[in-house]
Amino acid sequence: MKHLLSISDLSKEEILSILELAEKLKFERQKRIFKEYLRNKSLAMIFELPSTRTRISFEIAMLELGGHALYLSWNDLQLGRGEPIKDTARVMSRYVNAVMMRVRNHSTIEEFARFSSVPVINGLSNLEHPCQILADLLTIKEKKGRLDGIKIAWIGDGNNVCNSLILAAAKLGIRIDVACPEGYEPDSDIIKFAHSVGVFKLLRNPKEAVMNADIIYTDVWASMGQEAEREKRLKAFKDYQVNENLLRIARDAIVMHCLPAHRGEEITDTVIEGKNSVIFDQAENRLHAQKALLINLII
Repeated sequence: MKHLLSISDLSKEEILSILELAEKLKFERQKRIFKEYLRNKSLAMIFELPSTRTRISFEIAMLELGGHALYLSWNDLQLGRGEPIKDTARVMSRYVNAVMMRVRNHSTIEEFARFSSVPVINGLSNLEHPCQILADLLTIKEKKGRLDGIKIAWIGDGNNVCNSLILAAAKLGIRIDVACPEGYEPDSDIIKFAHSVGVFKLLRNPKEAVMNADIIYTDVWASMGQEAEREKRLKAFKDYQVNENLLRIARDAIVMHCLPAHRGEEITDTVIEGKNSVIFDQAENRLHAQKALLINLII
């Protein structure tokens, strides 16, 4: 049995295998071919935080694979009344074939996984967002035709998505330059690891980061749970907007954003709607990548 708590839980070979299967599943869906790979299998989806793409993509993935997904709000479970995580994990494992969790603290999902006898998937935590990165890699492969020799420029907050993207880049030998203000860097342990692999550079100047970049990636400046810091963050990140001026420096880069976006803050409306944007293809690919992941973990 294998969990996906971090993108680093997957080897390079496993990531590439999941992407290959995702491409196949996407082609089948376009042809309206639905094979019941997960017939009579069930996925429990526990949400401590609200969701659009994660909930819909996992729910539709299980439906189209012949299985069933259960939406479980944190406060609808006994977890909301103080039942120990380990007790919920041990009970739920006897009912379902896998569990996906979207939680505030990464330690929550780690504890759940320790006591679970079925695979546990990180649908988002404050530390990582591995499912998003699988969809991102699928999108890059589609749009650029390769993963080898790719350079990604991350502009903005060194958040959970950035952490997982750095780890994936280290696994696959992708170069990633992160431009962020001082005090908003990615996780320090992840930075050390990426430096040791030699694919990572931490910068302060977004213009330097996007030079010769194939991908420009950004995310909101204030994530869920950081609302109280919003005004402070708006000031800190004012020079880190992905706009047409930045795009011109990179020349042939595609633009990515994991959504939801705050248009006019971290990214302009014209860039989101522009010819370089692959943001909505990226969102669609959550479905295909997660189908492949579910098959990989459950069967």
